Amino acid sequence: MRVMMMIKGDREPGHLPSGEFLAEMGKYNQELSKAGVLLDLAALHWSAEGVRVKFSAGKRTVIDGPFGEAKAIVAGYWILQVQSMDEAIEWAKRLPFEIELRQLFELEEFGERPAVE
Repeated sequence: MRVMMMIKGDREPGHLPSGEFLAEMGKYNQELSKAGVLLDLAALHWSAEGVRVKFSAGKRTVIDGPFGEAKAIVAGYWILQVQSMDEAIEWAKRLPFEIELRQLFELEEFGERPAVE
């Protein structure tokens, strides 16, 4: 099963994590890689630099960031290939901050539908 682990938060533009924090994350990422469970990871730029495209009443509107509360914004993610949600939870417990975990759908879960082909 594939699981996405998401870091929440949105720092001020230009404010990067400390070198110590980045070193710890580097060690953690190496552990994931060595264990063969890491599929992808990324940190996201600040929501102040992002845009949203909203669709309402048949019209599309582009809205410039920032967006909402920092605790509601995804700041980065890992995608893991694990045997179970319990295994993903064990990986998440190694981090010193709150993480949201969500299982990714696999195409076969949608059955035979035109959009899946």
